[in-house]
Formats: sequence, C-alpha cells, structure tokens
Amino acid sequence: MSTKTDTPRDPGPDSGAPDARESGTAADLGAAGSQLSTAPAEDISFPSLGPIGWARWFWRQLTSMRVALLLLFLLSIGAIPGSLIPQTAIDPVKVEDFKGDHPTLGELYDKLGMFHVYSSVWFSAIYLLLFISLIGCIVPRTWQFVGQLRGRPPAAPRRLTRLPAYTTWRTDAAPEDVLQAAQGLLKKRRFRAHRSGTAVAAEKGYLRETGNLVFHIALIVLLVAFAVGGLWKSEGGKLVAEGDGFSNNLTQYDDFKQGPFFDTETMEPFGFTLDGFDATYERSGPQKGTPRTFRANVSYFSGADGKEHKTAIEVNKPLDIAGSKVYLLSHGYAPVVTVKDGRGKVVYSGAVPFLPQDPKNLTSTGVVKVPGAQTKDGKRNQLGFQGFFVPTFGGKGSGSMFSQFPALDYPVLTLTAYHGDLGVDSGLPQNVYKLEQKNLKQYKDGKGTPVAKMMLPGESMKLPGGDGSIKFEGIKDWASFTIAHQPGNGLALTGAVAALLGLAGSLFIQRRRVWVRAERVEENGAGVTVVEMAALGRSESPRLPEELADLAAALGTDAPLVPDAPAPTEDPAEPADPADPADPADPADPSEGARA
Repeated sequence: MSTKTDTPRDPGPDSGAPDARESGTAADLGAAGSQLSTAPAEDISFPSLGPIGWARWFWRQLTSMRVALLLLFLLSIGAIPGSLIPQTAIDPVKVEDFKGDHPTLGELYDKLGMFHVYSSVWFSAIYLLLFISLIGCIVPRTWQFVGQLRGRPPAAPRRLTRLPAYTTWRTDAAPEDVLQAAQGLLKKRRFRAHRSGTAVAAEKGYLRETGNLVFHIALIVLLVAFAVGGLWKSEGGKLVAEGDGFSNNLTQYDDFKQGPFFDTETMEPFGFTLDGFDATYERSGPQKGTPRTFRANVSYFSGADGKEHKTAIEVNKPLDIAGSKVYLLSHGYAPVVTVKDGRGKVVYSGAVPFLPQDPKNLTSTGVVKVPGAQTKDGKRNQLGFQGFFVPTFGGKGSGSMFSQFPALDYPVLTLTAYHGDLGVDSGLPQNVYKLEQKNLKQYKDGKGTPVAKMMLPGESMKLPGGDGSIKFEGIKDWASFTIAHQPGNGLALTGAVAALLGLAGSLFIQRRRVWVRAERVEENGAGVTVVEMAALGRSESPRLPEELADLAAALGTDAPLVPDAPAPTEDPAEPADPADPADPADPADPSEGARA
C-alpha cells in the first residue's frame, strides 16, 4: 500500500497570498517558487502485514478486554429470544402453534434459528469466541502473575516524597536496627519484604490479582458446565397414578428430550412407585385453596438389584438418585372406572388420569377409551367416554360442572358416551387425553337426547341397546414428575461460587507497596538517622495514608522520634564577626541550609 504526495503550486495573485513588497523581494519569491515547483514526488510505502501479521492482529483484538466484554454482552442479548420465543427443545407443540398463528414471522424466525436459539450457528459462534477470548486473556496474565510472585518487590524510588502517602522523622537508632525492625514489622503484617541497600521494599495484596484470575477462570468453568449440561443432558416427564410405578427406560417416559451426545443405552437403572399423595389446602381467607401440604410418597430403588427405600418428594425437595433428580411438578385425580360391554364382560377396569383445567380448584377433563368392546351379538364396538371430574361439585341445581375446592369434599364425575372407531388402529400417534370423534357416534336415548350422566362414586351409567355399562368405582391421586439428568450442574455451581469469591477479592483487596529508608546524616555536629516511609497503591485506596500512619506508629517503638536540634544562638555580649564562617548571617555557612 502506498500514497503519493501532490507537488505544491503557485497560489497565484488572486489567492490571497501576501504581496512581494510585504513578504520579500521578487527574486526571493521566484527562487522559492522554482524550488516548490521542482520538488520531487515522494512515495510512502507501508509494509504489508501478511497472513501471519493479520492473524496476530486478529488474535490481539479477540483477546482484548473490550472484545471479551462485547462478546459477553452479545451472549446475554442473544439469550433473550430463547426466553421469549417458544423453543423446539422445550415445547415443540408451542412452536408449531406459533408458526400456525404467525406464518410470516414463524418462517423468518425459523430461518434465523430463533426456535432453537441455544443450538443455532450464531449463538454457538458467540459462545466459542467468548471461550477463546477468555482463555487468551487468562494465559498471559497468569504467566505474568507467576513472574511477579517469583520476583521481589521493586526497589525504593530515589525520591520518596513524590509518592501519594509519605512520612519522615529522625531517630537516634542505628539505620541497621531501623531497617531490621521495619522488615520484621512488614513481614508480620503479611507483606512480602526484602532489604535492598539502605531501604526495605515490601508489597501486599497479591490476592487481588488472584481473585481477578479466579473470576475469569470461573467464567470459563461456567461456559464448560453449560456446554456439558447441554450436550449430555436428558429430561423427561412421567405421570404416575397412585399404585403405579416408573422405571428409567426410554419407553416409560411420556415425553423425553436429550442432548446430542446423550446415549440412551447408558441410562442408569432405577425406578419408583407412587404409594400415595398428601395434599391439604387452606379452607378460608384470601388464601383459600392454596396448598399447605403437597407431598408424593414413593418407594424407590437404584440398580438392577437395588433395595427398595421409602421417601417423600416435595416441590423444592427432589429425589436425587443415580445421577438424576426426580422433581414433583403437579397433582390431580384419576377416577377409577369399570366398563362392561354388551356381553357383560369387563373390558376395562382401572384409574384414568384427568387433567386439571382449573389449577386452583382442579376442575378436570379426561377420556376413557375401550377398543376391545363388543356388542351383545359379538360384533366389534369400540367405546369412548368424554368426561369431566370435579373434586368438590359446585354446580348443584344449575347442571354446570365446576369445582369449588381442590380437596375431595363432593366428587362428581360426568361422562358422555360414544361408539364406533376410536382410530387406535390407524397407526398414527394419538393423544391419550383426547377423544378423536371423527369416526365416532354419540349414544342417544329414545328421545334423541345424548347419553350423559353425573355420577357419584359407586354409581353406574347404562348404554342404550344393551351395549354395556360404565361404573364410577372411586378416585385415586396421580402426580406428574420430571426426571432430569444434568451432568454440568455441580460444575456450574462450583464456577458460580468461585466467580463470586474471585470478584469479591478483585474488588475489595487493595494491592499496595511500602518502602522504608533509613540513612545516617550529620546535623549540627551530631549524627542522626533519618527515616522515610512511603506507600503507593496499585489502585486508588483512601485507606493508604491511614495504613502508612499505622505502620509508622508501630515502627516508632524501635525507632523513637527525636526532636530537631535547636538552632545555635548568638552571644549578645560578643558582636558577630562577618568573616566568621560560623556566623549565621554568612551565606556561606553550611548550617544555614540545615536550619532552613
């Protein structure tokens, strides 16, 4: 790369240049003009950086503190869409609903990777650049700090009076004794001190830089922990009815998500059984219906031949088992029903979980699917029942199904009967909590009224045409759990604690240096030791003068202060001799400067 300079030209008479009579003779101007017009053009060439130079420049920029802070800011900004926009890894159903409701915006988000922010190319690029930037910042600073620890504090400056904190006094103690006492005092105060000539140099506060390095290393640990947790994690949900169990097998989960490197073949063998659920609620006041007790009682085992143990899982007290944690999410009710077909044969009997539509009072909906029923003449007749369940019926007299309280004070089950093809043989996945009514017909009585009935526990509903019956036997509890395997949680916690400790050390520990100098001088014909103490903070510290004063007071016990020698006085009976060198009026008297 090169540039070329233009040759200056004569500005001309109308350019505003000064007249020859004012600035010089015409000959002088002519000579100057000829020199200007004949000046050679100068080419300035800059050396090319080359690939190695550009790589070095890029590395220096990437490992600078401002770029690291910028990347950290971009990472925090990039995480915002992951909290506001539905993520495929968390809830793919919400993602599809969002795309259906906002087709244009959904297509744009899909191209930008907004539905999988944390695994997108741009977020991963910021993450990796920040990781590299932090390592590039830490490694050279660590070697520099190790060199400082292995070295000695710098020698005392020649003029200690220029330092921000300074004090001096005179003492009769020998300089050797003063320096020895100063070195012992500074070491006692946890300074690194050594003697150099007539001064002692000391330094303290190395933990400040240690805290700074610990903070940056902890950030790297956090990044590694997040990466490990994202790549090797697994998380699944399971709804378990009272008396039923769960084992850690992929087929047992209702839904399951895993990281790219998680191997389902290495899942640890463990399981549990829901023995019962304890739930009590506030019955009056503004907090009516708020849970007071919310606890799942389980029996669990770990290992293929593990012994069974009993414990309780609460909302903030998960079960820690085989490297995974079992969290309690929610609770509901599962009506127990018995279905007989047209032949009088029991074709279904068990608890059917109903999902709450009202989280406070647990008004719930659910379905009962019976694909193996037959009519009384042996023909296939699949049965389906759409139902509502309320633990405390509040619609008496109105026919409405809603609950007034979440406890089982007045349980009522309402069922509407269907028959036909449930669609379970189509091979397509079905929602177990939803009844596909496309190929179903609703049962109706002789008046054409749909067959539906509100039932208390123990009551039954008969189907028209002798197609069977359904009986409401009772109610069981169910609880939903999340089983999470997060291998990076412990590492992330360690990194977070270390980051806080390192940040506290780098903010509150002050690094400072102290020098003590003791030299013997002659004053007024007698020897005296002049002690100088000065301190310098590597960062601003308002307590530096106070600390120096405290050190000076402590050193004063070994180097006590002596007052300055009084200036000699004249004998009034004897006139001063101007030629006497000891006369204070004589400017050549060396003691004059000392008194000044």
